[in-house]
Amino acid sequence: MAQTQKKFDTTASRLDGVSLPECGAWSRNARDAALARVREMGLPDRRDEYWKYTRPDTLTQTDAPEAAFFDGDESEHYADVDRLKIVFVDGVFDVEASDNLALEGVKIDRLCAADQSDIHWAKEIYGVLEERGQTPVERPLAALNTALACDGILIHATGEVSKPINLIYYHKSTSSDAILHHVIKLDKGADLTVLENGPAAARFNKVMEVEVADGASFHHIRKQGRDHERRAVTHIFARLGEKSSFKSFTLTANGVLTRNECVIELTGDDAIAHVAGAAVGDGDFHHDDTVFITHDAERCESRQVFKKVLRNGATGVFQGKILVKEGAQKTDGYQISQSLLLDEDSQFLAKPELEIYADDVVCSHGSTSGAINEDGLFYLRARGIPRPIATDLLTLAFLAEAVEEVEDEILREDIVARLTGWLERRRG
Repeated sequence: MAQTQKKFDTTASRLDGVSLPECGAWSRNARDAALARVREMGLPDRRDEYWKYTRPDTLTQTDAPEAAFFDGDESEHYADVDRLKIVFVDGVFDVEASDNLALEGVKIDRLCAADQSDIHWAKEIYGVLEERGQTPVERPLAALNTALACDGILIHATGEVSKPINLIYYHKSTSSDAILHHVIKLDKGADLTVLENGPAAARFNKVMEVEVADGASFHHIRKQGRDHERRAVTHIFARLGEKSSFKSFTLTANGVLTRNECVIELTGDDAIAHVAGAAVGDGDFHHDDTVFITHDAERCESRQVFKKVLRNGATGVFQGKILVKEGAQKTDGYQISQSLLLDEDSQFLAKPELEIYADDVVCSHGSTSGAINEDGLFYLRARGIPRPIATDLLTLAFLAEAVEEVEDEILREDIVARLTGWLERRRG
């Protein structure tokens, strides 16, 4: 009882004096409903089942903990890709650094501008997929985002979009507390690629809601990195139509606390959902992937592939579930989570789950944790390769299954280069 009261005291403190952004009728109802959900659920607490491995304190406290930022010589992300750039600095849109938002095959709006209208196409999605994702597991930080987000990008793809859209997040204030909410709608047969990169803010709360219509394809590549002291909680809520495809990959390097949640509903027959991630962490690095995929149609395929490399006391968390509803026959569900521990101080905490109510399915899950393969290490060293380089080669081989989920060869090579650079900087 005392713990419950503490949870709601934390919630009351966080919401004290908070006012919703000025907005039109189409989003006012969604924001009011989201705020009511937060008050009813309470912000997450360590005793909540899906937060027992990750302390949410710094994500729920009133002020963001300070985080140093670094102006290192890191090369530009996606430099070899022709893309449309949309830039946010500490959660604030930077019009000078961003490209013109006009692009063939897509309509792009800013949330803060669309918010002023009484009607907008995003009404059918904004807060709707997030609310659906609250069952059976509550996700109050996502509801908090829906209520309070002042800006974000609204993307409506009507056909094959001519080039990727790159959302870039810069961090330039040690105390920034950014909340962004993106809404993405793909019409029937549309094809869209969204790229993300950057540390974003000292504390970052982001929600992305994605509606993928029949026959449409959505590709998502995200890189989280650079500033180690940053904290982030992100959510992706997706709903897939018939013969549609959703593929998302996240690379995470550094970050004192990162929690990425992905909630996907396959509601149309023959839909495909792939979610993958590669994380590399050192020291007080804490990285949490929490995934929930619901099969609610026939002949659908889902894959969850997550690999983490941990050293010097770093912590990795994976919580993944495949729910197959009654009638979702011919489901093909695959889930694998693995960690490579480079010392005895690091740890990997995993909670894989299957819940199946159909009888004609193929579903599997597995989770392992281990050290560098000594036979492989001996083989490479016997051929004159120094131990640090041999260790890096085996580490890259371990991460390969996750990285190979990225279909585009240029993007895949860029990810491998980032991983190689991170390992090289930590040799010895």
